[in-house]
Amino acid sequence: MRMSRRAATATAALVTSLLTLTACGAADGSGGADSASGKVEGEVTFQTWNLRAHFKDYFEGIIADFEEKHPDAKIKWVDQPAEGYPEKLSSDAAGGTLPDVVNASPDLVYPLAKAGMALDLEKAAGKYREEYLDEAWQSNQMPGMPGVYAFPWYLNTGPMFYNKHLFRKAGLDPEKPPTTYDQLFKDAVSMARKSDRKIAMLASTPSIEDFGRYGVRLMNARGTEFTFNEPKGVELLRHYKELYAAGALDSQALTAKAESSGRKFQQQSVAMNPGSALDLETFKKEAPSLYKNIGITDTVNNTGRANMYVQGLMVNAQSNVKPAAVAFAHFVTNKKNQMAFAKQVTIFPSTKGSLDDPYFTEEDGTDATRVRVASAKSLKNAVNYTPVLLSDQMKTVLRNAVAKALQGEQSPKAALDGAVAECNRLLKTG
Repeated sequence: MRMSRRAATATAALVTSLLTLTACGAADGSGGADSASGKVEGEVTFQTWNLRAHFKDYFEGIIADFEEKHPDAKIKWVDQPAEGYPEKLSSDAAGGTLPDVVNASPDLVYPLAKAGMALDLEKAAGKYREEYLDEAWQSNQMPGMPGVYAFPWYLNTGPMFYNKHLFRKAGLDPEKPPTTYDQLFKDAVSMARKSDRKIAMLASTPSIEDFGRYGVRLMNARGTEFTFNEPKGVELLRHYKELYAAGALDSQALTAKAESSGRKFQQQSVAMNPGSALDLETFKKEAPSLYKNIGITDTVNNTGRANMYVQGLMVNAQSNVKPAAVAFAHFVTNKKNQMAFAKQVTIFPSTKGSLDDPYFTEEDGTDATRVRVASAKSLKNAVNYTPVLLSDQMKTVLRNAVAKALQGEQSPKAALDGAVAECNRLLKTG
């Protein structure tokens, strides 16, 4: 089960393959919302994404409960492997075999909504809106389209780990890790100087999420153009260039992957890195000297809001059993069932009030609760900073631009201007 599951490259292919459907479908995605009201009956095909292997009993229990409550409805559960899932959605959509209820992240919902194949739940099920966190509900709004196209399901985020011992050695307060980018930049340079450039604060270059957390406007209000080259974006990249020159950003950051960043943190050559409860368990076994000095804090941001990863349940606008499909998608994502799911795996409910449960607010001394409590706290007002329309190809464009700026091949402004121009070109050409 992958928590973030960003499949944007395949999403671009999905967009392309559905363009022909957009012309003949309901371009606003409404798909006949009025028909979503009515008797809950018929067979609903429910498709999840790589969940059966570990959560078979949980889902079979939910299905049994729903069918008991609605005896005229039956649920047919199918689970698809993670590999090739976007392509499977594309094939089903093009062939008219898209399931009635589909597990999908916002980036996968977008092309289906554009093709008129995702039901507008703002119209069809707006009465349920108040049950969900506002940002979670809004995460399934699509650029340039009115409405919401999936029920928010489970959420995730990640805390930031930091090494208290390295903070002390650098003369930094280990109980006051940086919470803003200005403080991060200041502390990072200080650490590099005190360690004679042997210890870097960070091991990775800024991603689109960093631009969002810094307070950069990533797209225009209509969602038709990228705008992360605005002055604030240039300012962020200029700071990272200074970090790189000072040795405060790891020398291999331009080519580093998440795994290598984690290894450097474990080797204690990097002072801060995002992580999870599983990482804590690894540190405890493999790096006890690091483990005893681990601090946990929110990811640095200037907005006061952490990043939110969202999974949802989309209802097929062309379904012949819309009332039952809407009822079941809501049932799976209601407060009770989301809470039960969260106690089986490290995810977080998208329903209001759930994050105030003692399960998410009280520590018991274990690694799992340390991370769970910290993450749940940050999710209460988190947002999804990654634009729905940002493909993997666009991410590569941004990554290359950042590398050019850090290495001095281009100025931060020129690098970002070029990246935005190319991303906007890709956006227009599909």
